Amino acid sequence: MTSSNQAAPATQSYDIYIKAAPQAIWDAITKPEWTRRYGYQGPAEYELRPGGAYRASASDAMISMGIQGTLVDGEVIEVDPPHRLVQTYRFLFSDEHRAEGSSRLTWEIAATASGFSRLTVTHELEGKPIMAAMVTSKFSESGTGGWGWILSDLKSLLETGKPLTG
Repeated sequence: MTSSNQAAPATQSYDIYIKAAPQAIWDAITKPEWTRRYGYQGPAEYELRPGGAYRASASDAMISMGIQGTLVDGEVIEVDPPHRLVQTYRFLFSDEHRAEGSSRLTWEIAATASGFSRLTVTHELEGKPIMAAMVTSKFSESGTGGWGWILSDLKSLLETGKPLTG
């Protein structure tokens, strides 16, 4: 059993099975018209080429609370649509987050013979304790959570047309 004060492992990996084609999952990850509909509901924009930019901006709800601009940035390292995307990922919420630097995030999508797809998200967090605490957090009633919550929301949206909290 893991106590709540133990540090998260340096690499976090999440598998989720979604009743959707790999292309639909790819689009939901890489297109801002989809990223506005789940998770923190901010537009995420990718330049889908090695060396291309990644930016995730504040959602409309965040803007209404005075939070603006780019909240997460990164660089695309590898692109193989609709199967694999490797990128860097850096929080810009505060000076502490910026100082922690970029982590490495890998999205892998595979079709199964059963008509659904497996999405694996691997987040390498070595030396990033602040980011690790955020991305491994559980959902709270205040509407925040880490990868587990975000990926569950993505699954709900793709399978039902509605996000978990919408």
